[in-house]
Amino acid sequence: MNILSLFVLVPILMMIALFFSRDMKTIRTVMVAGASILVILATALTVMFFQERAVSDAEMLFVSSFKWYPSLNISYTVGVDGISVAMLCLSAIIVFTGVFSSWNMPMPKEFFLWYCLLSVGVFGFFISIDLFTMFMFYEVALIPMYLLIGLWGTGRKEYSAMKLTLMLMGGSAFLMVGIVGIYYASGHETMNLIEIAQRHIPIEFQRWLFPITFLGFGVLGALFPFHTWSPDGHASAPTAVSMLHAGVLMKLGGYGCFRVAMYLMPEAAHELGWIFLILTGISVVYGAFSAVVQTDLKYINAYSSVSHCGLVLFALLMMNRTAMTGAIMQMLSHGLMTALFFALIGLIYGRTHTRDIREMGGLMKIMPFAAVCYVIAGLASLGLPGLSGFVAEMTIFVGAFQNTGVFYTAFTVVACCSIVITAVYILRTVGKILYGPIQDKHHIGLPDAAWYEKVSVVVLIIGIAFLGMYPSGASNLIYDSLTPIISKLALL
Repeated sequence: MNILSLFVLVPILMMIALFFSRDMKTIRTVMVAGASILVILATALTVMFFQERAVSDAEMLFVSSFKWYPSLNISYTVGVDGISVAMLCLSAIIVFTGVFSSWNMPMPKEFFLWYCLLSVGVFGFFISIDLFTMFMFYEVALIPMYLLIGLWGTGRKEYSAMKLTLMLMGGSAFLMVGIVGIYYASGHETMNLIEIAQRHIPIEFQRWLFPITFLGFGVLGALFPFHTWSPDGHASAPTAVSMLHAGVLMKLGGYGCFRVAMYLMPEAAHELGWIFLILTGISVVYGAFSAVVQTDLKYINAYSSVSHCGLVLFALLMMNRTAMTGAIMQMLSHGLMTALFFALIGLIYGRTHTRDIREMGGLMKIMPFAAVCYVIAGLASLGLPGLSGFVAEMTIFVGAFQNTGVFYTAFTVVACCSIVITAVYILRTVGKILYGPIQDKHHIGLPDAAWYEKVSVVVLIIGIAFLGMYPSGASNLIYDSLTPIISKLALL
């Protein structure tokens, strides 16, 4: 069996094992074992990818395909390049840490069944190179979110779950139209991404297919003004779902924008990209300013995610290798640090029973381990050198300034201002909840992180530090895989 299909098969086997599990110990064993296998698979795939890349210059490696529906040329076709491998590694880490962050989840069997189904969709999306298969896994990743938030969430969970589902399904409708349009405009002979890229979609089709497709994926990537589902969804979701939602699911949007919209329709990307560049520029600054005025820890991190994911789309639309490399590194960096934030917020909320920063204070004395880790997450978010955020953002801004013209320079300067705004809300939050007097006497004596919570947090911090101190490992994985996309964009 192709190693890539194992990323889909393992979560399915975990679901089968969970179905027959009868006690908490067995459920935890299944989840830890399955999540560990996924991490091992991702590590093995990375090693195998570098070995194979040394002897092969094929655009996609480990390709496997068989026909599903021959009359419409629909195939189960999988393959990966360096970008896909990086996303699979990120997904495996988030799934693994999410298991430990959900150690005491009520109705654990049902929760983890839906959690595994969500994982199937995420992994399947990143390995697919057939448009229909990619869309199918995209939908599989979205559907469980409704129940995971609606049943296990907090606050206005029903409203948030419905809002998220309706907005993302609206984006899916645009995607369906875009995919069918791409299929017929390219000659209706294949749905394989690589084969479609070798054909030429007429510009008159590109002019309406590109915005539809980019918008469809952009909704999931929190593109302004279609981002409003994200803060509500984050705020109501249980901890592990918030981690997977912000850490991985939102990356499907950015990944789809460049893998499908920009790669297959480069002429329209050049012609119409400025429209989305304006929207992403607004996302970057608007998300940061919105985080400044929030008092709920989850809303602060949710609006921060809108800003950081906007920066991903902003960098992709700069359409040069440096900026696009930074965009992929930002996906990895944001995935790790936002998952760390949500893990720590869940830890703090589980003890204090509040997420309002006005009701907290002095947590550095009460929960020193969790507090120090929160400071590390905050420093990564505001771009401290040595951590992942600095490497990703600097690469983006260096690449963005390579584009000449007042329009690009002005928006790059505006995006750079988000660094200062990020520092404001991060330092404000850290100061309010970790230092100063203890606001609630009931918080005195609260326990610090349990061992399973420490596992989740430490793994994520290691990932953030590794990416920050050894960025060449990720950039070497990404760099060559951008060549086909850059080549198509540069030929115009």
